Amino acid sequence: MNLCVVFAVICSLVLLASSAPNTCYSRVLGLSKAIQGSLVRYKRFQRTRPCLELLPTMYFDVHNSCLLPKLRDFLYILETLTYPDCKKLPKVKILTNRVRSLFDIINKMCYRDIEHYTDDCDALETGEITYRPGLDQLQLYQER
Repeated sequence: MNLCVVFAVICSLVLLASSAPNTCYSRVLGLSKAIQGSLVRYKRFQRTRPCLELLPTMYFDVHNSCLLPKLRDFLYILETLTYPDCKKLPKVKILTNRVRSLFDIINKMCYRDIEHYTDDCDALETGEITYRPGLDQLQLYQER
């Protein structure tokens, strides 16, 4: 009988823990990965390829302090695409809404929750990460 009660308590704790809401940080991480994946997929489709070829290459690293201005520029380019048919495509609309959501979340809700490890703006275009997460900045300076 005690074993059944312990099992029921453990199951209820697991359900309770899995129903916790996302933190601001996890929402930003998930959304940035979803946008990056969508960009890669949409650049393969024939209908969206001409529209997205105009976009600059961008890696959404939320730990880079240059992300917000680059994201603002990226969103501006996405919202003012030159081909009129591009704005009407559902995939481009979804991508625009996701980028706008990420920009709003970082700018309005999570601006104090995200820790920036670097300010290398070129890394957002090349994808080369110059920091090592998990190490304290003081340790990085002492290694140099």
